[in-house]
Amino acid sequence: TQVNEHWLADEQIWQRITGAIPMGRVAEPTEVAETVLWLCSDAASYLTGVTLSVDGGIVVA
Repeated sequence: TQVNEHWLADEQIWQRITGAIPMGRVAEPTEVAETVLWLCSDAASYLTGVTLSVDGGIVVA
């Protein structure tokens, strides 16, 4: 989005962001969407009151 354009275009900032993520990259939109799809499916029917971080491991880093 326009809000993020200034830092997404800056290579140094981009390297700092991706360097802080243990997976070494930001998620693809489909990776987030597939997680949401799974949460809405019967496969996640027993899941309640949980926080599911789709963040490439940055929370535990």
